Amino acid sequence: MLSSVAFSDNRTEPAVTSAARKRSNPDRASEVRAADAATADMERTSLDARPDAVAVAATADRPATDTGADSDREAMPSKPIHSHFEPDEFFGQQPTPRASLPSPEPLIENLTRCVIEILAGARDLEQIARWVSDDVYRHLLKRVVLSTRARQAKGARVKRPLFSIGSLSMCEPKDGVVEAVVIVHGRARTRAVAIRLEGLDHRWRATAINVL
Repeated sequence: MLSSVAFSDNRTEPAVTSAARKRSNPDRASEVRAADAATADMERTSLDARPDAVAVAATADRPATDTGADSDREAMPSKPIHSHFEPDEFFGQQPTPRASLPSPEPLIENLTRCVIEILAGARDLEQIARWVSDDVYRHLLKRVVLSTRARQAKGARVKRPLFSIGSLSMCEPKDGVVEAVVIVHGRARTRAVAIRLEGLDHRWRATAINVL
């Protein structure tokens, strides 16, 4: 009898549990639906508020503008503006002071002799190329061409001129610059040679030569 009761009790317990589960399932479903509805409301609320938040953030990040003098000062560049680069200041011929140069008298006399012989056709212009500037070289080259044409027109032969160096007048207008006038006495006439020397790269160079 007891075993039958116990068996009957064991048979009834699963039935009671399944019934309780059936009763509890509607309550759980309603709770899930309520939670889903609350979540949906929160998402809609966040979506509605997002444009305002984005606008506020953009306004906060936007720099303030000022039309006064402060804005002009802020618009100025932060780095200093340097002057235009001049290559000659670094890579060109550098001037040399008078104290670092030799005596100019020997060079003045030698250039005077060479120029007279070059114009007469008795010496090549290339021999003094390293002692004169480019402008002086071009100027003497034109004089050589004119002298050559004049001799060819007359049919005269090239002869070494006979002359002697006379007085030499020299002055220094500034440091590293010498201007001189040399008197040259020839058979037919007396001429004057004006020379300007400048100290460049630790040696003298003629930057102007004129034969009068």
